[in-house]
Amino acid sequence: MRQRVIGIGETVLDILFKDNQPQKAIPGGSTFNSIVSLGRAGVPCVMVTEVGGDHIGDLTCQYLRENGVSDEFVRRHAGTKSHITLAFLDEHNDAQYIFYKDHASAALDGELPHIRASDIVLFGSFFAINPAIRPVVRSMLHKAREVGAWLYYDINFRKTHIADIPQVMVNIEKNMQLANIVRGSIEDFGYLYNLTDADAIYERVRPFCPTLILTDGARTIRVYSPAGCESYLVLPIETVSTVGAGDNFNAGYIYAMLKGIDDSAARIAMAQRWSQDVCRQLGNNISDELVAQLKS
Repeated sequence: MRQRVIGIGETVLDILFKDNQPQKAIPGGSTFNSIVSLGRAGVPCVMVTEVGGDHIGDLTCQYLRENGVSDEFVRRHAGTKSHITLAFLDEHNDAQYIFYKDHASAALDGELPHIRASDIVLFGSFFAINPAIRPVVRSMLHKAREVGAWLYYDINFRKTHIADIPQVMVNIEKNMQLANIVRGSIEDFGYLYNLTDADAIYERVRPFCPTLILTDGARTIRVYSPAGCESYLVLPIETVSTVGAGDNFNAGYIYAMLKGIDDSAARIAMAQRWSQDVCRQLGNNISDELVAQLKS
């Protein structure tokens, strides 16, 4: 049986702007971007998410299918509108975001995937801690853990949710406890714990999950585990857009795992390869060129 990746996360329509002019509109979302890139690389994937019963919802499901991802577990809600994100690229091609979402209206009703021991479950962002759908997400994560699936948690906490921290912190820390590996940024932990020192962050995370990938934009990547800390430099590149950089880092890391790569340095190298590929284009997913290289 081939390993499958199950993504649990939100879906939006990303509209990318440069010099205040729209450049591209494409379905997105943190976990969504990761899953689509894995699907493009030939990995069996399903996406657990919800979209509105509108044209954007139609586009989103079509985009999943076109990229080899099952949309069987995408919940469609008639009479509701899909979420939209505006991403404004600055002079360094880093994105500043404006979100148009109604998190309180989110719902995950209906059939959910049967999780197997061979599955990898990727989850994160506010979708994974949203009180409106937390009972369903929590049940899925506990079931995944019980059957022996492998869980990758990308915290990806946005500044816009700082006011929600007292309500959702318990969900974040429970997610870390359930995960086999946590990936977070210095920025994430600055918001959550007011910590920016890498070692101090790991000391805070370690009681929940002993394995942490800590990223810091274009600066050093650190991988913490009970064996110690390994540091990796981020290779400098010319960027077109950083939208989807972290999401494709996650996808590349999981792809390396699926290929049987056990060496941490080689996994991080693959993660950087995917992340930097998406940064060289205006889009959320790995390029046709990288897909061809991976499949050759």
